[in-house]
Amino acid sequence: MPLYENVFIARQDVSSQQVEAMTEEFTKMVTDNGGSVEKSEYWGVRSLTYRIKKNRKGHYVLMNLDAPSDAVQEMERNMRLHEDIIRYMTVRVEELEEGPSVMMQSRGGGRGGRGGRDGGRERDGGREGGREGRGRDDRGGPDGGAGGDETDNNSSAEE
Repeated sequence: MPLYENVFIARQDVSSQQVEAMTEEFTKMVTDNGGSVEKSEYWGVRSLTYRIKKNRKGHYVLMNLDAPSDAVQEMERNMRLHEDIIRYMTVRVEELEEGPSVMMQSRGGGRGGRGGRDGGRERDGGREGGREGRGRDDRGGPDGGAGGDETDNNSSAEE
């Protein structure tokens, strides 16, 4: 049988239990038509790139299918008619992904190497935009001093 990946987006105002019930409903539909759902993943509520039917966010669900095309067409027809589903996409693939999908892998690793909310400012030693001790100040010298005279006076006082 052909292999498919299906991702659908449900409206943001439905609960996660309702989304799981929808997933079970579509799974039953596929199995009743001679296919099987190898894996289903709930990716959570994510922001949409642009508004779709007045929604800014949606519940994302991935389903890996091993089903005949008639079963997939019937599932897509029901997704089109379902009022809580705002988008869906089914793609035929050569082989199904083993283990968690890329979306679930990135979620489990925390923030990865991106740093925290400070945007990496703590790592640069506190130099984030402050001008203390760098460049010229209003006295004229490159190091904030009064020029070469001050260093000459200090050196002659030491001798």
